[in-house]
Amino acid sequence: MDGDDAENIYIPLKKRRLLQKELIARRRQERTKLFDAESDEENDELQHSDRNTSSFSGKECEKVALSVEKAHATNAKTAEDVENALLDYSPPKRSDVCLIDQFYEHRKRLEEEGINEEKFEKEMEEIHILKEANMVQKIALVSASERAEGIQYTTPIQTTWRAPKAVAEITLEKCESIRKKWHILVDGDDIPPPIKSFEMMRFPEAILKALKAKKINRPTPIQVQALPCILSGRDLIGIAFTGSGKTITFTLPLIMFALEEEMKMPIIGQEGPFGIIVGPSRELMRQTFEVVQHFTEALSAAGYPQLRSLLLIGGEDKRTQCELIARKGVHIVVATPGRLNHLLKTNEMNLRLCKYICLDEGDRMLDLGFDEEVSAIFNHFTSQRQTLLFSATMPQKFQDFAKQVLVKPVFVNVGRAGAANLDVIQEVEYVKQDAKIVYLLECLQKTGPPVMIFCEKKGDVDDIYEYLILKGIQAVGIHGGKDQKERNEAIDLFKNGQKDVLIATDIAAKGLDFPDIKHVINFDMPAEIENYVHRIGRTGRCGKTGVATTFINKNVPESVLLDLKHLLVEAKQSVPPVLAALDDPYMAGDDRKDPENATGSNGCAFCGGLGHRITECPKLDVHSRKLGAGRRDFLAGKYEGYGGDALG
Repeated sequence: MDGDDAENIYIPLKKRRLLQKELIARRRQERTKLFDAESDEENDELQHSDRNTSSFSGKECEKVALSVEKAHATNAKTAEDVENALLDYSPPKRSDVCLIDQFYEHRKRLEEEGINEEKFEKEMEEIHILKEANMVQKIALVSASERAEGIQYTTPIQTTWRAPKAVAEITLEKCESIRKKWHILVDGDDIPPPIKSFEMMRFPEAILKALKAKKINRPTPIQVQALPCILSGRDLIGIAFTGSGKTITFTLPLIMFALEEEMKMPIIGQEGPFGIIVGPSRELMRQTFEVVQHFTEALSAAGYPQLRSLLLIGGEDKRTQCELIARKGVHIVVATPGRLNHLLKTNEMNLRLCKYICLDEGDRMLDLGFDEEVSAIFNHFTSQRQTLLFSATMPQKFQDFAKQVLVKPVFVNVGRAGAANLDVIQEVEYVKQDAKIVYLLECLQKTGPPVMIFCEKKGDVDDIYEYLILKGIQAVGIHGGKDQKERNEAIDLFKNGQKDVLIATDIAAKGLDFPDIKHVINFDMPAEIENYVHRIGRTGRCGKTGVATTFINKNVPESVLLDLKHLLVEAKQSVPPVLAALDDPYMAGDDRKDPENATGSNGCAFCGGLGHRITECPKLDVHSRKLGAGRRDFLAGKYEGYGGDALG
């Protein structure tokens, strides 16, 4: 019975085939060995046949026979082993527990071990998406020659600036105490100590007087930590609220560096610049240029060498810009990417002496669309440079890849990246689309002038402008469809107080400094929450309180409304019922669910929104579609990607 039972044991087909395959392979191997042995013997016979034709001994015949028998025995033994293995095989015992119970048991065991499998998989997916999103921007801060030659700088730029002895000897505990008091977060290696006064930063008397002329007597938190880092030659990523003094933070070190280089050896025609500041909009760069000129003129009036600065933006006369470079050379260039790239490509300017570059509103500069322009600028660098990135909104993806590309960067953060200014009172109101323009008049009564109104569309800017003019309100409007002269005149009239209301698209949202704005009205809720932060940042500057009113309705995507809701909660603002009623997966009552993403920061690591994660990011979807369109093979067909094959 035992033999019958052994024969009747069921062996799975996969296992049976595997064992049979092993048996066949072993038999084939033994036959090959036997054939080789016989061939060797035949060769020996042929070689000795002439000398010993009749003397083939019986001893040799016995030797060959023995080797053949041995091979057959080995073959038989291996076959017997495989057959025994087939007979001895016993299938694994089936579990008495059903699959559902096994699943819950496995889940319980993971929870006891502190492993959340679902959360782990979600985090891995976020990291993978973030890594793919970063691939486009990573190359933007490295020149083509550096990539081709594999050049990687390991030490920061060396400067002659040194902190005063009293500051240099401050202990780490004291530094941390100062940073905690000023609400400064830092990250990096060998971070220079914070300095609480401009005098201790060793700025000349002319600069100190120019600061006081602007009513700046002491540094802001971002300046306390970032200025010593930049003066020391360190690459830096700076994040701070709008109106916190970022412009002075990156202009003063560049002016001091250019002054030092000019005093060593004056530049002549076709030379320079020593440093460049690049930003996303003409208005922002024009404003930065005015700040640079304020300090360079103060130095010149005090007897220092004349530092020549140049504004390179579209809409201005290119011939005048080129003449200054050709005749005298320039020390500092403030530019938008398009015009700067044009002059570099035509060899009307070069970056051979340039060792300093600042990307103002760095997240926008490295976003899709601008990253190619920035990459083209970096391709013209011939040596190491100091790189600075500044913005009020710097999503986690930019921070991560910038840390990898920059040279031992220092990360300075005053408030969460993308957080709203706490000095702004935010009011969100539900207004139907066709009632918006009429309701504007009521909103304008909340505060006195000056007031800014932001729109998404150029047509809305023109419509609101005409409506307010008819109602007797002094207003001006700017958008990308107007020429540069009109835009400059409108901004000047508004700054000088001749006009009470400025209506604009987002070209006026980022970086522009209007010191006394009392009220910002968002006629449309922007499609990206970071644009909302920049818009309301036009008010509540320099410690003053401002008001921001935002119109929302059913046309606003739910993901944007969730981001807005979380932003209001973070800034301790009142949340209107229409937002409170939204189904929010990341907030139950006042407690967040999984607030941190895979990178350890709150919300979306791609755009910085708090109401969603990177796996649900609408901006990432747009980014991916544009990236996919850019990679499409247009050589596959004559009209591929331009309307389909039907056009052919």
